[in-house]
Amino acid sequence: MLAWRPVSVDEHRAQAPTRFGFAVLTVSDSRSDRTDRGGPLLVELVTAPGHHVVWRRIVRDDVQEIRDGVRDAIHPAEVDAVLVTGGTGVARRDSTIEAVRPMLEKELLGFGELFRQLSYQEIGTAAMLSRATAGVVAGRAVFLLPGSPAALALAVERLILPELGHLLAQARRRD
Repeated sequence: MLAWRPVSVDEHRAQAPTRFGFAVLTVSDSRSDRTDRGGPLLVELVTAPGHHVVWRRIVRDDVQEIRDGVRDAIHPAEVDAVLVTGGTGVARRDSTIEAVRPMLEKELLGFGELFRQLSYQEIGTAAMLSRATAGVVAGRAVFLLPGSPAALALAVERLILPELGHLLAQARRRD
């Protein structure tokens, strides 16, 4: 009889996929393809280590447009993760969280907690103004991120890319 033993995080990571397809959605009432800084930065951050961007769009900070954008983003089979930038603050028009949270099948509260903890180390108490969060929709990871370039780099480099394979492997398990 074989004894049960837990699988370590390192073993999960070793068995997880290593290349991913991304969708990038910018939420903004004022940005265009020419003036958007967050979307192109996200593309750069994920393609530099060898991943690819399958889909990209800009939508207004409007609940229905954001929901439609996320639905469109998860449609291509090659998309493993959706990166949404903008609309996560506390301003009256910031509605990304309200738009997407009801769509999440599983919310990853730890992502937002860790993001704010790391942000606090860089920007101090202003980190509490971020409502960044993440979750799973239709087997895809969805990350709701601020619009700040420094915040995007922190999220992608220190949280998303190091754990995405493990996250997707767990989210897509069929047992």
